[in-house]
Amino acid sequence: MPGRVSSVEETLTASVPKIFDQVQNSTANHQKNIVALHKLHLDAASFTEPVHNGRSIKLTGERMFEEKFKDILCRAAAVKKGTSQGDRIVKFVGAYTKYINERAAEVKKEDDNDDDDDETTASRFVEKVLTFLLIGFEAKDKVARYRCVHFLAEMVAHLGEISEKLYTELRTALFERVHDKETFVRVQAVIALSKLCGSEDPSDVEEGEPTALEILLETLSCDPAADVRRAALLNIPLSSATLDAVLARTRDTDTIMRKLVYSAILVQHCFVSDGSAMGLVHPRVLTIAQREFIIRNGLGDREPAVRQAAALLLSKWVDVARGDVKNEEGKTAKDDVLALLSLFDLTESTVAEDALLSILDRRRDISDHVEFKDAYWANLTPERAFFARVFVDHCIVIKDAEKLDASLPVVTALAYHIQAAYNAYQEDLEVAEQERVIRGEPTEEEEEARIDKEFVIGEMLKVSVNLDYADEIGRRKMFQLVRDMISQEALPESLVARCLDVLRILSPNERDLIRVVVEVVHELRDVSDEEEVLKEPADDGETNSGETPMLTRMAPKGPKSSEDMSSEERARMDAIDLRCLSLCIGMLERVNGTFEENSTLEGILGELIIPAVKRKELVLREKGLICLGLCCLIARRMALNSFQLFLGQIQTAPEVLRIRVLQIVFDILMVHENDFLNKEGGASERIVEFFLHVLEIEESDKVQALLCIGLAKLVLAGMICDDKVLQSLVAAYLAPDTIDNQEVRQCLAYFFPVYCYSSPVNQRRMQRLFVGLFEELAPETRNVDEAQDMVGPAQIAAMFVDWTDPQKAIEVQDQPTDETIHIDLASDIARALFDDKMIKEDKKVLYQVLGRLYLPDKVDDDKIRTLKLLLHNLNSRRPIRDTAAKNALAKFDAAISKRYAEQLESFNEEDYRQLEYLKDVFEFLDDIIPLDDGEEVDIPRTRARKRRSESIATDITDSIAPDESVASAASSSHPKGKGRGKQTKRVSDSGDSDDVLSDHVTPAPTRTLPKRAASVKKPQVVQLIDDEDDEEEEEEEEATSPPASPNGRRPRP
Repeated sequence: MPGRVSSVEETLTASVPKIFDQVQNSTANHQKNIVALHKLHLDAASFTEPVHNGRSIKLTGERMFEEKFKDILCRAAAVKKGTSQGDRIVKFVGAYTKYINERAAEVKKEDDNDDDDDETTASRFVEKVLTFLLIGFEAKDKVARYRCVHFLAEMVAHLGEISEKLYTELRTALFERVHDKETFVRVQAVIALSKLCGSEDPSDVEEGEPTALEILLETLSCDPAADVRRAALLNIPLSSATLDAVLARTRDTDTIMRKLVYSAILVQHCFVSDGSAMGLVHPRVLTIAQREFIIRNGLGDREPAVRQAAALLLSKWVDVARGDVKNEEGKTAKDDVLALLSLFDLTESTVAEDALLSILDRRRDISDHVEFKDAYWANLTPERAFFARVFVDHCIVIKDAEKLDASLPVVTALAYHIQAAYNAYQEDLEVAEQERVIRGEPTEEEEEARIDKEFVIGEMLKVSVNLDYADEIGRRKMFQLVRDMISQEALPESLVARCLDVLRILSPNERDLIRVVVEVVHELRDVSDEEEVLKEPADDGETNSGETPMLTRMAPKGPKSSEDMSSEERARMDAIDLRCLSLCIGMLERVNGTFEENSTLEGILGELIIPAVKRKELVLREKGLICLGLCCLIARRMALNSFQLFLGQIQTAPEVLRIRVLQIVFDILMVHENDFLNKEGGASERIVEFFLHVLEIEESDKVQALLCIGLAKLVLAGMICDDKVLQSLVAAYLAPDTIDNQEVRQCLAYFFPVYCYSSPVNQRRMQRLFVGLFEELAPETRNVDEAQDMVGPAQIAAMFVDWTDPQKAIEVQDQPTDETIHIDLASDIARALFDDKMIKEDKKVLYQVLGRLYLPDKVDDDKIRTLKLLLHNLNSRRPIRDTAAKNALAKFDAAISKRYAEQLESFNEEDYRQLEYLKDVFEFLDDIIPLDDGEEVDIPRTRARKRRSESIATDITDSIAPDESVASAASSSHPKGKGRGKQTKRVSDSGDSDDVLSDHVTPAPTRTLPKRAASVKKPQVVQLIDDEDDEEEEEEEEATSPPASPNGRRPRP
């Protein structure tokens, strides 16, 4: 028996490594080596040893084979990621696992008497290998973890039957590896878990424990690595439970991820794998919301690759849109497009138009063979009308006159089609009104049919705008038709604008357009009065009151009849006024001339618009104010007279009306800039203050957003240059109260970079505002409630550094570049760091900001010398203990000194003090209050008694000469000799700026302090004394102070 054991072991030792040596070099020999390895496996499994007196057997051969196999796995586990030899071994192990399980299943199927629970050679082998690999899941080496998970990912789909215990251990281990710190380990764990979750039964999962599918969905949405999310997307089972999460990846931050959703998921899974039925993402299976979500995100993506993938998906959808009736005879590509359009909501969104334009651009086989004959226009559906209109617009955009002429119908024919459609619409309305009296409200199907008919008429009117009206007969027919339509009370509100567009094309000039609309308005209001007089007696059974001229009855009846009218009559009159106001709004939106050039507007202004503004009904007042605002855009004098009216409405009107009025006000300011914003007398300041006051107290999110958008437009256009507006916009952008107002955040997130990068002047303005805004906003970040959220001071500073970066500013013609903005910003920061009121945390932020500033190659001498002087004094007079902040300052100071070494050569504060342009800097430095005992000072590591003496001396000298620069003395003082008792001290007179240095050999503990030093021991009192009192006190102290000691000091002059 020992001889047989050694023989099997020798065979395995010689053959197994040889097989793996071959498979690591090429995948072509994998199948041959799988068979050879399986033969070795079976031969080894046939060798057993009896134990327990023959009552059981020992699987000696199998154990030997498994040990050899695991030895190979150990060697392969050390191969780094990306090595092709290691990847081939992994594939071979996965293929071998599949092969032995398939062979075992075939044997079990042939042996009918075999029990399902009996173990096989394959099951025992898989269990041993899996148990071995699970040990490697916990390895400290990331390469070992990666290879073990990679082996499992290849094997997991072909494991066959495994024990419940092993399945649980495997599932738990994969859950842990999904959260591994290494990205490539998580990728393989996600792949393995995706294959494993198909066999998971949710009922077997304990309560509170996540399922494998939930873990995968969380990884798909939240994993920070794009590779891991990509692996989850490509391997997660596509089902109704995972579809929404997969579609949400069309908004992923990774471009490849977004592209894969279209190319690898939506295109590939339109049908099931065998093509026998529609798949889960077939356009007919998806909902309208899902279809529009997919197309909107794809065609609106910023990356061309994603847009191209979405266009390919649409091409696929065109081919499969008709589903099972695709092979129906007589159907063309145009029918495929119509079938796809029927899957979209054509009336509520523009997604269908974008999709159709994409198809026409990409599918030349469709766009080149589209024809719209007369029969097509006679039988229009919403899809057919939409297709024709978009195709006409497409031909105009690409300037294909030949296709356009072939597509457009004859003017007269289209006019008759519109008339027939509108007459049918009116008849349906009359029938619906009669049925409403009998049955009540119309059904949903009837309402949809009415909307479809409105849509068809609107699309035909849009096509009418592009017709050639050289045919005078057709032009007159279309003109009369459109004029009659806007004269009808039953004309839907959605068609009013379409009719006015056609009327503007048909009118020779704006004056004729205004004349026609004003005539229609008078007819509507006059005929309504006459019809009331004529119809009321018939309804009530009374005699006719006779006819009176309409013009003579309108003026007196307008104000008087409202009290005498019934509620139904007043409602009808209000409806007519609303229609007239809608006509006026549409007309004024299409007028570019001045109000004075069109005197016809004076009539409707006094008879319709002004009374509507005075009405209490919100709808009428809103439309009246819109009309008045549009009139103000073309009438300068009217705008000046009515502006105060609009401002009053902003404060008192309801939210809906305030939104409209704000739009009007900002439009007026944009049009009449010189009359409001550039006017002398403080009008601009009052307007700005009013807006800022409203913005501060406003609670409505929509009104806040509109105010921010309007102010941002005015600032970006250069119409408002007030720094207070910028400060308020920054505060609104960062305030915790606006965190839920996404419209404000999105508007300002776009505005600030555009504003700053568009001009160096704007960057300079933001640079001047930084310190003040930082000092104002930084404390607010610490006072935010727990329920609120706000960015910290570091993020605020980082945003300003980015906005003021001169490297990001675009080059503007005739405007010089300004590369010294960050140099001035550094000076502002240095000045702010002298402020003792600023807390330590905020100072640390500003110190860190210095290292992020851009240092140009050339800087004016005055700017760089100012900055160097401030940094030098900051380091000596306001030192900070924080190591990170100290290092940041030292690093920035060293960078300044190195880059501008020539300009800063022979740096001497005394020499700089003589320069005229540095006078302001020295005045700032001389006004700095000296350090008191509570300030943070870096104390030298010397004996305690001497350290105390130095601290006192510093306080004394600072108190004696608060207007002197400590840095100048420090920079020019050098201790003589190496004695520890020698010390440098400065004595200065309040009336003289010269520093006198002398060496002291007297030990610090025995040194006698001047009398005036004792009075400075109370720094609080010194800081609270006024300037005049301080000067008087200094004079008194000078008169009573003892003479200087004769140890090398010069007498005062």
